[in-house]
Amino acid sequence: MEKKTKIIVLHMKELIYTGIFVVLGIILILLLIFMFMPDKDGKEEEEPAMSEYVAGVYSTSVMLNGSTFDVEVVVDENRINSIQLKNISETVTTMYPLLEPALENISQQIYEKQSTKNIAYEEDNKYTSMILINAIDSSLEKAKSP
Repeated sequence: MEKKTKIIVLHMKELIYTGIFVVLGIILILLLIFMFMPDKDGKEEEEPAMSEYVAGVYSTSVMLNGSTFDVEVVVDENRINSIQLKNISETVTTMYPLLEPALENISQQIYEKQSTKNIAYEEDNKYTSMILINAIDSSLEKAKSP
Protein backbone atom coordinates (compact mmCIF):
# COMPACT_ATOMS: atom_id res chain seq x y z
CA MET A 1 0.00 0.00 0.00
CA GLU A 2 1.42 3.07 -1.20
CA LYS A 3 0.37 6.36 0.21
CA LYS A 4 0.14 9.26 -2.07
CA THR A 5 1.26 12.56 -0.81
CA LYS A 6 -1.31 15.28 -1.15
CA ILE A 7 -0.16 18.75 -1.69
CA ILE A 8 -2.39 21.59 -0.60
CA VAL A 9 -1.73 24.99 -1.96
CA LEU A 10 -2.79 27.87 0.28
CA HIS A 11 -2.64 31.37 -0.91
CA MET A 12 -1.29 33.83 1.65
CA LYS A 13 -3.96 36.39 0.73
CA GLU A 14 -6.78 33.96 1.60
CA LEU A 15 -5.15 33.06 4.93
CA ILE A 16 -4.88 36.72 5.93
CA TYR A 17 -8.52 37.44 5.04
CA THR A 18 -9.72 34.36 6.91
CA GLY A 19 -7.67 35.29 10.00
CA ILE A 20 -9.04 38.84 9.99
CA PHE A 21 -12.65 37.62 9.72
CA VAL A 22 -12.12 35.09 12.54
CA VAL A 23 -10.68 37.79 14.83
CA LEU A 24 -13.53 40.20 13.98
CA GLY A 25 -16.09 37.46 14.64
CA ILE A 26 -14.59 36.69 18.05
CA ILE A 27 -14.55 40.39 18.95
CA LEU A 28 -18.20 40.75 17.88
CA ILE A 29 -19.27 37.75 19.96
CA LEU A 30 -17.39 39.02 23.04
CA LEU A 31 -18.89 42.48 22.59
CA LEU A 32 -22.42 41.06 22.44
CA ILE A 33 -21.81 38.91 25.52
CA PHE A 34 -20.53 41.84 27.60
CA MET A 35 -23.28 44.18 26.43
CA PHE A 36 -26.16 41.90 27.36
CA MET A 37 -24.68 40.19 30.40
CA PRO A 38 -26.34 41.40 33.68
CA ASP A 39 -24.26 43.23 36.26
CA LYS A 40 -22.52 41.16 38.92
CA ASP A 41 -24.64 42.81 41.63
CA GLY A 42 -27.80 41.64 39.91
CA LYS A 43 -28.81 45.25 39.34
CA GLU A 44 -29.50 46.83 36.04
CA GLU A 45 -28.48 50.41 35.44
CA GLU A 46 -29.26 52.61 38.41
CA GLU A 47 -32.09 55.05 38.03
CA PRO A 48 -31.29 58.68 38.66
CA ALA A 49 -32.01 59.73 42.22
CA MET A 50 -35.45 61.17 42.66
CA SER A 51 -35.55 64.58 44.19
CA GLU A 52 -37.04 64.61 47.64
CA TYR A 53 -38.51 68.12 47.52
CA VAL A 54 -39.76 70.62 45.00
CA ALA A 55 -37.38 73.55 45.37
CA GLY A 56 -38.97 76.64 46.85
CA VAL A 57 -40.08 78.53 49.94
CA TYR A 58 -42.85 76.95 52.02
CA SER A 59 -44.50 78.37 55.10
CA THR A 60 -46.97 77.28 57.75
CA SER A 61 -48.93 79.64 59.99
CA VAL A 62 -48.89 79.03 63.72
CA MET A 63 -51.41 80.57 66.10
CA LEU A 64 -50.51 81.19 69.74
CA ASN A 65 -53.10 82.93 71.93
CA GLY A 66 -54.72 84.75 69.03
CA SER A 67 -51.42 85.90 67.49
CA THR A 68 -50.09 84.28 64.35
CA PHE A 69 -46.66 83.97 62.82
CA ASP A 70 -45.22 81.93 59.98
CA VAL A 71 -42.53 79.28 60.00
CA GLU A 72 -40.78 79.52 56.64
CA VAL A 73 -38.72 76.63 55.24
CA VAL A 74 -36.50 77.04 52.15
CA VAL A 75 -35.58 73.81 50.33
CA ASP A 76 -33.88 72.78 47.11
CA GLU A 77 -34.33 69.36 45.48
CA ASN A 78 -32.49 67.39 48.19
CA ARG A 79 -31.70 69.72 51.09
CA ILE A 80 -33.33 71.85 53.72
CA ASN A 81 -31.50 75.16 53.40
CA SER A 82 -33.18 77.58 55.80
CA ILE A 83 -35.78 77.74 58.57
CA GLN A 84 -36.99 81.13 59.78
CA LEU A 85 -39.79 82.82 61.66
CA LYS A 86 -41.69 85.38 59.57
CA ASN A 87 -44.40 87.90 60.37
CA ILE A 88 -43.76 87.55 64.08
CA SER A 89 -45.11 90.37 66.23
CA GLU A 90 -43.54 91.89 69.31
CA THR A 91 -46.43 90.50 71.35
CA VAL A 92 -45.48 86.93 70.44
CA THR A 93 -41.75 87.49 71.11
CA THR A 94 -42.58 89.07 74.46
CA MET A 95 -45.02 86.36 75.55
CA TYR A 96 -42.85 83.52 74.23
CA PRO A 97 -39.20 84.52 74.76
CA LEU A 98 -37.95 80.96 74.15
CA LEU A 99 -39.46 80.80 70.66
CA GLU A 100 -36.46 82.13 68.74
CA PRO A 101 -33.73 80.28 70.73
CA ALA A 102 -35.74 77.05 70.40
CA LEU A 103 -36.00 77.52 66.64
CA GLU A 104 -32.26 78.20 66.41
CA ASN A 105 -31.48 74.97 68.30
CA ILE A 106 -33.94 72.90 66.25
CA SER A 107 -32.89 74.34 62.90
CA GLN A 108 -29.20 73.57 63.53
CA GLN A 109 -30.06 69.93 64.18
CA ILE A 110 -32.30 69.77 61.12
CA TYR A 111 -29.55 71.22 58.90
CA GLU A 112 -27.18 68.51 60.10
CA LYS A 113 -29.62 65.58 59.90
CA GLN A 114 -31.76 66.88 57.01
CA SER A 115 -34.73 65.45 58.88
CA THR A 116 -37.05 66.35 61.73
CA LYS A 117 -36.76 62.87 63.22
CA ASN A 118 -34.93 62.41 66.55
CA ILE A 119 -34.52 66.10 67.28
CA ALA A 120 -33.36 66.80 70.84
CA TYR A 121 -34.73 69.79 72.68
CA GLU A 122 -34.35 71.21 76.13
CA GLU A 123 -36.89 70.37 78.80
CA ASP A 124 -37.46 74.10 79.43
CA ASN A 125 -38.94 74.68 76.00
CA LYS A 126 -40.41 71.26 75.25
CA TYR A 127 -43.85 72.46 74.12
CA THR A 128 -42.47 75.39 72.15
CA SER A 129 -40.10 73.04 70.36
CA MET A 130 -42.90 70.59 69.61
CA ILE A 131 -45.03 73.38 68.07
CA LEU A 132 -42.11 74.49 65.90
CA ILE A 133 -41.26 70.94 64.79
CA ASN A 134 -44.89 70.33 63.82
CA ALA A 135 -44.92 73.55 61.80
CA ILE A 136 -41.65 72.60 60.08
CA ASP A 137 -43.03 69.13 59.30
CA SER A 138 -46.12 70.71 57.82
CA SER A 139 -44.02 72.98 55.60
CA LEU A 140 -41.86 70.03 54.50
CA GLU A 141 -44.98 68.04 53.60
CA LYS A 142 -45.97 70.87 51.28
CA ALA A 143 -42.48 70.72 49.73
CA LYS A 144 -42.48 66.95 49.09
CA SER A 145 -42.21 66.06 45.42
CA PRO A 146 -45.08 64.02 44.03
